[in-house]
Amino acid sequence: MAGMNSHDDAVREARPFALSGKAKLGLIVVIVYAVFASTQLGFSWSRFEAGLGHGARFLARMFPPSLERLDVLWQGIAESLEIAVLASTLGILLSLPISLLGARNLMPSWATWPARAIVSLCRALHPVIVAIIFVKAVGFGALAGVLALSVASIGFIGKLFTEAIEEISLKQVEAVRASGASFANVILFAVLPQVFARFVGFATYQLDSNLRNSTMVGIVGAGGIGGTLFSAFQRFDYDFVCTILATIIAIIMLGELLARVVRAILLDNVSLTDLLRGGAGSRKHAANVEAPGATATLRSDPGTAGGDA
Repeated sequence: MAGMNSHDDAVREARPFALSGKAKLGLIVVIVYAVFASTQLGFSWSRFEAGLGHGARFLARMFPPSLERLDVLWQGIAESLEIAVLASTLGILLSLPISLLGARNLMPSWATWPARAIVSLCRALHPVIVAIIFVKAVGFGALAGVLALSVASIGFIGKLFTEAIEEISLKQVEAVRASGASFANVILFAVLPQVFARFVGFATYQLDSNLRNSTMVGIVGAGGIGGTLFSAFQRFDYDFVCTILATIIAIIMLGELLARVVRAILLDNVSLTDLLRGGAGSRKHAANVEAPGATATLRSDPGTAGGDA
């Protein structure tokens, strides 16, 4: 029996990516269903070739970009930025207490289930569907967009931040509790320091996501550049559409650069001056920050060095 087990282990080591019989059967079922679904949806090679021709003519009509209505463009872009920032701020502030209530390693079950239900409800519908609901409720404009993207932010940040809290080490929590600290101090000094880096990453990604989603919710009347883009499509102003799309892409890329700057400042303790000087200055600053900590560790435990010697 032991010989058979060792033989099976040797086969697994020789073929680490080998699939079991059930995995192969499941893969075959997925492939068969994918082929069946493609036959039911009206896909054809002739349609694909015709689409390439239509797409080429559409792109040809988009160039050169139009710069005639820049005032309308900047007004829509400014409104989209305002919607994204407000929705991200509101969603993050609301998701923090909900995430803490949803963490099963910190809260009882009677508190975690309602919090998790709220997060699941916020994630159940696409932001465009939520935007349509809010447009019907509060009317056309930026308010509907802010509310819709706030709901989406709660669903995303709430889920990920809850999972991050549940993965923390409880040793720090128990140590702070043993000192007689209140529950608020336990959260501030034992929980948040362990998840702060991940939370910054989640928050910056959500801001980037809201910048993109603000375009989609605008198409249904929830404010922002999306309404301007939809109107340009309806008027067949494809050169102006190209200008709008290029501006959106540039803003998203700029937002990514700003997110990297925020993470470097908050997580790596890199100053803005070092960032402007370049990567060499940032690496030098990081080395200077780590070196005193290592020196202090060596000085604080001289007996260990002597014992090792």
